[in-house]
Parts: sequence; C-alpha cells; structure tokens
Amino acid sequence: MKKLVLLFIFTFGVKSAFADCSSSGMYFFPEQKNISLNPMFIIEGYYFSQKTVNSFKERSVYLESENGELIELNLQDILKGQMHLTQAIFCTSSPLKPNTTYVLKYANQTNAELAEMVRYNREKKKREKIYWTTSDKESLAELNSDLTVEFKKTETVFYGCGPASYAIFNVKYIPDDELWFKTEVVELSSNKKTTYYLRMWNEKLSVGHGMCSGAFTFNKNGKYKVRFIPMTIDGKALSPTRWKTFDSP
Repeated sequence: MKKLVLLFIFTFGVKSAFADCSSSGMYFFPEQKNISLNPMFIIEGYYFSQKTVNSFKERSVYLESENGELIELNLQDILKGQMHLTQAIFCTSSPLKPNTTYVLKYANQTNAELAEMVRYNREKKKREKIYWTTSDKESLAELNSDLTVEFKKTETVFYGCGPASYAIFNVKYIPDDELWFKTEVVELSSNKKTTYYLRMWNEKLSVGHGMCSGAFTFNKNGKYKVRFIPMTIDGKALSPTRWKTFDSP
C-alpha cells in the first residue's frame, strides 16, 4: 500500500492519479481556501500546461472579488522542475479585503485554460472554480522555531511507465495550517542547483520525482545535498536548515 501511495505524489501535493500519465494539468496553492490578507500563491503546470505558467512572464494574473474588483498578483519567480513541472510564485499587489471571496483569473485566458482552472471539492463531490476566502487577519499561522527536518531514507519504486525516486524526510513540530518548503537541491559533482517549492504529505517531505513528473531527478550513483526553508502561505519563513547530504536513490 505504501508503494502505491508514492505513485500518487507529484511534488507539491497529492495529485489525481491516472492509469497512464496525462499530457497536462494545473495545480493551485494555497490548497486551503481560508487565507489571510497578504498571502502568497503558487500556480503549477504539468507537462504541456507548463506553457501557461511560463506565459505569466508576459501577462497578468488577478484575483477577482464578488463585486468585480481586481487585485493583480505580482510575479515573484518562475521555478522550473527537472521533470515536466514548472511553478510560478506570486504575492498580492495590495492587501486583500477581509471576509471576501476571490476567484483566480488570467488576462486573455483561453477556454482550454479556463477548463483547467478548477479543483475537486471532496465535500460537495464536484469540481469548482479556483477561489479563496479571506479572514480578517494579516497572517494565519506561526512557525515553531523548533521545527526540524530529518533524513529518513531514499527509495525507488518501479512502475510500468517508469520509476518513482525520492529522498524522504520527516518533519516535526509543524503548525496546523498549510506549510511550504522552499527546497534547494545541489548535485555535488556539477554543483548544479535546482530550487522548487514542496509541500508535506503525512508529515514527510519527498524530494525527487514520481512516475510521471517531479521537481528533482537523480543521476545513477550521484551524490546530492539539500536544504529547506520552511514557510507559511503568508511568506513568513524560518532560517534555512543545514545542508543534508544523500546518495542517489
């Protein structure tokens, strides 16, 4: 069962699973719908949908309130994963209004993009638009300075379409609200660094790639080091962890 679960993990969260790898997909964070007045946002594209994420370098992304007010999101960075994933990092251009619902919107969005701007509501058992509702707080979660990330193991599981390979880390002393980890992986032989935002699953961080995609890939017999910057969806961050070395899974 544990090996089957690994198939469902892409990198930033638990994705929908298919019998075969799909050709596109968009994912939107925060995953939690309740947000503060100054949150960050991550839009992630898989395979062909990476084109949409890269287009944000030249076109605007907005939050639209129930009253039609538009708040532009400022692009902070675009991070390219090593296996069919790219994510765009945003912050708001101005504070959001309290107790207000906002829907995500792109400038000049196509019908194909609109069809991808949905996620499944497990309670309502249906797909719905990408939206968030603000509280009246400047920030929602506080990070525990005792938070730790500890190496557990490396693991490779082989599937019909390819392997899933991860270095797995345990996380302790985490808050109840959503937490992100800005993750930097360096291949020691080349000193090549890749940076990507990851999320926990079951109090674990899986650094690597699944059968179909992932932020990080590994060379056979390679050696790597990784460090994490734990942060809330409001951008509050702890100091980077110490570098942790590991062998290729």
